[in-house]
Amino acid sequence: MIEFTVNGEPVSVEADPAMPILWVVREKLGMTGTKFGCGIAQCGACTVHLDGQPIRSCSTPVSEAAGKAVTTIEGIAGPEGELTKLQQAWISEQVPQCGYCQSGQLMSATALLRDNPNPSDADIDAAMSGNICRCGTYTRIRRAIKVAAGQIPARTEEGAA
Repeated sequence: MIEFTVNGEPVSVEADPAMPILWVVREKLGMTGTKFGCGIAQCGACTVHLDGQPIRSCSTPVSEAAGKAVTTIEGIAGPEGELTKLQQAWISEQVPQCGYCQSGQLMSATALLRDNPNPSDADIDAAMSGNICRCGTYTRIRRAIKVAAGQIPARTEEGAA
């Protein structure tokens, strides 16, 4: 048994210690918000936080989570399900198109804003460089991060792209 917390809740799972965290979260715990993209830690779709740090869950064995805290996309909203400023900005800026990479994008952006509440374009580029968006919504992602940081106003429905 491997014991750790997921989104603040203690869990105990019976799994091969080499099984990636991604598959434990999705298959053993039934949380399917974290996505499988490439399986080689290159696209960022599987990003979760391990003790607060963004990691690629497709290549990190669950044994690394023992005694630690994992946060998935399901765990970033408030305790009553209220959206974070970043999630609200993601919606106002109409970031998702296909939506597949979005949970990983949001997890990386959440860590960025936690560590740097007023990021520059270079900071955003560096923090988000490991997350690929196949639809190419990078300008919307950057804009949503800036909205969440309070650097620019959110678009109104009339002004949405």
